[in-house]
Amino acid sequence: MMESLDELINDCKIGKRKAQAILYKKYASRLLGLCMRYSKSRDEAEDVLQEGFIKIFNKIHSLEKNSSLEPWMKRIMINTAINSYHKNLKFNVNQDIDEVFVEEGIEEKIDYMPNVSPQMVMNYIQELPEGYRMVLNMYVFDGFSHNEIAEELSISVNTSKTQLLKARKKLKLKFQSASEGNRI
Repeated sequence: MMESLDELINDCKIGKRKAQAILYKKYASRLLGLCMRYSKSRDEAEDVLQEGFIKIFNKIHSLEKNSSLEPWMKRIMINTAINSYHKNLKFNVNQDIDEVFVEEGIEEKIDYMPNVSPQMVMNYIQELPEGYRMVLNMYVFDGFSHNEIAEELSISVNTSKTQLLKARKKLKLKFQSASEGNRI
């Protein structure tokens, strides 16, 4: 068994398969949760996870000694999910969403819902249209700014803001329906 995280990382850097298996086992479930937020199905999330771990193992030599492993791996998984999103875009609905007026500072609040389980929240997020889901995850869960989202997804800042607003509205309706005992 590995004595420390530093030793595990060093063994991964020199390509030891056992160390890679231990690293995978230690972080896969946590990173799968992140991938599932960005994906529309568990199968898609597992594909992103596998591709992300391949990147992690190929790039682990670039991890600096004093860097934190987990945030570094999360960033790779987020980038892998974004790349998967770009690859899976079959067509681009050419709405002129930039023309939509987005009022700055509008925050849709989703009230605390005691009847909503974490699995239900994950399901609701996965049911969102792809663009809404990507922007919501990047902004709410992963701390990207609208400018960063726009750059990463090749959309305008206004599109990012609009998609976040629409995602929040859709989730709010789903949560309200769930709290009333109605399933969508």
